[in-house]
Amino acid sequence: MRKSKPKKRYLLPDPKFKDTMVTKFVNYMMERGKKSVAYNIFYDAIEIVEKKAGGEAGLEVWKRALGNLTPQVEVK
Repeated sequence: MRKSKPKKRYLLPDPKFKDTMVTKFVNYMMERGKKSVAYNIFYDAIEIVEKKAGGEAGLEVWKRALGNLTPQVEVK
């Protein structure tokens, strides 16, 4: 039996946007521990979205897309 609860591990924000949601997304996207490669893929994708969105911030488009994916009602 465990003596005490483990300490809560908090995510550090990503270096470019200072957002913990980006860090969590990159951690899920990462393969074989290659975090820098995952960050480069994510940042390149955000730049492509900015070019195609026509002036709208790529991070805001990504956050809106995540909001569209998440369920609106929690079922217990």
